Amino acid sequence: MSQQSSPSNEISSERYKRIFLKFASVEKNGEKFMTKDDFVNAIAPGEDYSKLQKAQYGILFSVADQSKSGVLSMSDFTVFENLLTRPDADYEIAFRLFDTAGSGKITREQFKQILSANIGKDAIPFDFECEWLKLYTGGKTAAHEMPYKEFTQLLKGLQAERLRQAFKYYDTQTSGYITPDEFKKIMIDIAGHKLSDHVLENLPTLSNVYAGSKISFANVMAFYNVIREMDMVERVVRTAVSTSKDGTITKADFLHTAAKETRFSLFTPMEADIIFHFAGLENASGKLTLRDFFRLLEAKWEHAAPAIAAQQPEVKHSAMHDFLKGSYGFLLGSISGAVGATVVYPIDLVKTRMQNQRSKVVGELLYKNSIDCFKKVIKNEGALGLYRGLGPQLVGVAPEKAIKLTMNDFVRRNLTDKNGNISFTAELIAGGVAGGSQVVFTNPLEIVKIRLQVAGEAAKSLDAPRPGAVAIVRNLGIIGLYKGASACLLRDIPFSAIYFPVYAHLKKDVFGEGPDHRLAISELLIAGAAAGMPAAYFTTPADVIKTRLQVEAKKGQSSYNGIRDAARKIYAEEGPARIFRSSPQFGTTLMVYEVLQRAFPFDGTSDSANKALAQVGAPAEDLSYLQSKNALKILLDVHYKFGIVPSNVNLPGVARA
Repeated sequence: MSQQSSPSNEISSERYKRIFLKFASVEKNGEKFMTKDDFVNAIAPGEDYSKLQKAQYGILFSVADQSKSGVLSMSDFTVFENLLTRPDADYEIAFRLFDTAGSGKITREQFKQILSANIGKDAIPFDFECEWLKLYTGGKTAAHEMPYKEFTQLLKGLQAERLRQAFKYYDTQTSGYITPDEFKKIMIDIAGHKLSDHVLENLPTLSNVYAGSKISFANVMAFYNVIREMDMVERVVRTAVSTSKDGTITKADFLHTAAKETRFSLFTPMEADIIFHFAGLENASGKLTLRDFFRLLEAKWEHAAPAIAAQQPEVKHSAMHDFLKGSYGFLLGSISGAVGATVVYPIDLVKTRMQNQRSKVVGELLYKNSIDCFKKVIKNEGALGLYRGLGPQLVGVAPEKAIKLTMNDFVRRNLTDKNGNISFTAELIAGGVAGGSQVVFTNPLEIVKIRLQVAGEAAKSLDAPRPGAVAIVRNLGIIGLYKGASACLLRDIPFSAIYFPVYAHLKKDVFGEGPDHRLAISELLIAGAAAGMPAAYFTTPADVIKTRLQVEAKKGQSSYNGIRDAARKIYAEEGPARIFRSSPQFGTTLMVYEVLQRAFPFDGTSDSANKALAQVGAPAEDLSYLQSKNALKILLDVHYKFGIVPSNVNLPGVARA
């Protein structure tokens, strides 16, 4: 019985075949073959060769071309691609290149021949008679051949030995110091492929970390250790940033987190100094964000994440999970709305009383302006008068704000593509739907709140008892609670359609929010309040009409029969000029909402982390490219120009550039 392949192997085989047939340009006896150029184009599609040159990818061709025929069959390509999936592919490829005899062991001479040819004559020379190499290969009288696993250990320690020899080469006076330019040359040779352009350009600035104009051997080794442990640097930084209140960390935060994350002390104070020096070259505050740390490494930070994300399985949640998540958002929205309403309620009360003034009635203008209104409320009704009607407001604002925030998030999520992008039209739709859906709670809440707010001034002038919320509801009835609903829709739909997109773009485009940068509370508050200004400005006329429709007219005051009638009479009697105000309530509400999401993340994962993961992905065709690039890591650690062989050098087992 033949053994069936697993689904994953079948998918891989189909991918290898598709890529091979796409790039293979040679045909012999009805069979397709790949040239060296075809192979490089297949494993590095779209590569601009700015960091790694074409000849360096060509090294991998000599590994894939086991028959040394100069072309690859589909079988050769499949075997090579399968090799790349091994966790030790980088070491395996290096071993095959150095094992020119194909014996499964590497001699001292083979190592010397391949290394000398590939680092070039312009590189810092390597002393093949050093004691370090003899420990692996033996001396001239007692040579030792290295099998695969011993050779991997040699490669792991080779970079540090080259670093030591390079420092000694430049330190001709044995002073323990080299110049910044000499340090830069060493690091470009040793780790030029790993470092970002930002770090490469600023390598000489390491001399500024400590007093003096030169760089010590301790500085060099500390920098080298940081590069070697960059995976752990990333882990510590991400952990520290995720627990930070404002998304920034100090050097002390980094070291404290590193001590918690590892059993033994991993980073020295000098290494922490170096990490924060290069990450903070454009941020001298000492409090760095994740974005600052992105500048440290080229390949690690920019290309490793997509490969990881591509392997993430799609998670399907149960109906109960979705219900609980919806309830979670509803609860946070309720709390946020209550906080926001309480903070700005005195402003809201003053606004309502100012909007309810009707200038046609003689003596009806009780207040000259908002400040005069504020003073008279305190004088006539006491400080608590500023919070008249807050009870019903809090009862209603919980479901109102919860529905608005939840609906906006829900619609935005469903109109966002798989890359995390959403069109401006979709943002407007999401905001409008959120605003319209809240009116079922908003209108009854507003009419009771407004009548309570103006009841104080009516009671004062008529010397009558103030009606309570229950009495107002009983007097209005169910239908009466929705009086002015059309005006409420006219206000709330455009308000939310303006507010939410503006808020999202202020956070992203002005304050730079993203997976790598979490906004501070002050930035959230400013973005929320600023977004409320244009939204409130353009919807205030509708708010005035709504207020007039919902307030019970007194004797001698104009009464209105709908939106058009109210708009016509207000304009004719009072003129078009009204007080337009911003809405700090929404700034407070959104700030509290996002802070609560951070403090109590659903599933234990922050929303920004989920968005970051959702926006990162790698197509199947890119997987070969990422694996091929990773396969060159060890060879590039030997020398950043490994594989760029001069045209007059012919190496056994290595194709000439």
